[in-house]
Amino acid sequence: MTDNTTRLDHVVLWVRDPVAAAGFYEENLGLRPLRVTEYAAGTVSFPSVRLNEETILDLAPHSMAERMRVLPGADASAGHPVNHICLSLSRPDFEALRSRLEEGSVPVSELSHDSYGARGPARRSFYFADPDGNIIEARHYD
Repeated sequence: MTDNTTRLDHVVLWVRDPVAAAGFYEENLGLRPLRVTEYAAGTVSFPSVRLNEETILDLAPHSMAERMRVLPGADASAGHPVNHICLSLSRPDFEALRSRLEEGSVPVSELSHDSYGARGPARRSFYFADPDGNIIEARHYD
């Protein structure tokens, strides 16, 4: 990237098992795992999954929370004040994700219509939780 437009770089999710979490995101959302081998070897603190060319989700183990003293109380919260993250997908990817989750017995919410987001009202959206209880909203605009 050569321009300096403000963008979302990464979101850190607290997880019990970063390797299993990377597998969940790879299997269900098709996100490419990063640094899983290095994490398993103990050479990096956490793995990630790539959302797109500019954005990743870091999968931080709960054991890292005690080191998160960047702000007073941050280590005690372990980041759980986040309500949910939302992923915008194409209509076919949205439908395929919902099908994979249902086939894998991952509970999903009812469909919502016209919920407001970064690109205006989304045609449809739904929510699901990853194995660590992080809430993900999936939506499509087309």
